[in-house]
Amino acid sequence: MQSPEDRIARLRAVAADHVLVIDGAMGTMIQNLKYDEAQFRGEKFQTWNQSVQGDNDLLNLTQPTAVRDIHDQYLDAGADIVKTNTFNATSIAQADYGMEAHVAEINLDGAKLARAAAEASSTDEKPRFVAGAIGPTNRTASISPDVNDPGHRNVDFDTLVDAYSEQARALLEGGVDLFLVETVFDTLNAKAAIYALKALEDDVCRHTPIMISGTITDMSGRTLSGQTPEAFWHSIMHAEPFSVGFNCALGAEQLRPHIAAIGRVADVAISAYPNAGLPNDLGGYDERPDETAAHLQEWADSGLVNIVGGCCGTTPDHIRAIADAVARKKPRQMPGLPKRLRLSGLEPFVAAA
Repeated sequence: MQSPEDRIARLRAVAADHVLVIDGAMGTMIQNLKYDEAQFRGEKFQTWNQSVQGDNDLLNLTQPTAVRDIHDQYLDAGADIVKTNTFNATSIAQADYGMEAHVAEINLDGAKLARAAAEASSTDEKPRFVAGAIGPTNRTASISPDVNDPGHRNVDFDTLVDAYSEQARALLEGGVDLFLVETVFDTLNAKAAIYALKALEDDVCRHTPIMISGTITDMSGRTLSGQTPEAFWHSIMHAEPFSVGFNCALGAEQLRPHIAAIGRVADVAISAYPNAGLPNDLGGYDERPDETAAHLQEWADSGLVNIVGGCCGTTPDHIRAIADAVARKKPRQMPGLPKRLRLSGLEPFVAAA
């Protein structure tokens, strides 16, 4: 097994050579298993005092073979990067199931499962990587959950930092290659995650790249906390992420202009993993793999992206079609001007020169 530093160097090398593919929806695959309460509990939590059905992250402990199989399916389909099954594995989100005390174990085992799958599939020609999935939690630091009390908050920054710190430390111990702060609807939550990740980096004296992926929540082209793609980038660029982009909420057709917008200002890799179209009346997704792949192929041909994949409703069939569609496609080239000049207001003068 390569060292973490060697894997990061390899990741940067392959990212410079071709468009990378990140996997598809973990939640969709788990829902397709149709597990009942007993299966979510497994042997470990047979006598748990409240329902845990729907706690997908808990399956790292109770149904690890199933989680590993999902990783294997996405890797077999051609994914270069697999996400850990830890989207809701913070003490904040796990409080819904009374599982706060098991957060470290859920993340550690989730990372180990993805790491083992990646190692088994990696070759010299096609190395595989693991992204530690860090979701937004079910709380928001900058928006009131009560329309009658605009000043109310159901979480504060320090609580978020503590939760993200616990999660990230366990993910790193389990062997992730990079962190993925994803489905960001409130940028203040993301800033808490970034703070936690940078503090962990200082503590362990080791750099781990960060991917940041926001969510455009509707056709207005803004995040839930009201930011445009450009504003989102300027809010998180201090993290110096490996990549920035968007996932979830929209299908590829609706997401394209927002990917183009953030690509015009961000001087890092651009990631995009949309849903399989928009949900139907029953909340399902009908976009076929070839349809999703056609959109992402056009994005790659247009020089918009560095990393592509799928979110809600996507399956290994979608990822296989996407991997085939972008095979050997060159990655988006970074803008020429460094971000410090674009932010300083000197861009017109540099361009004129």
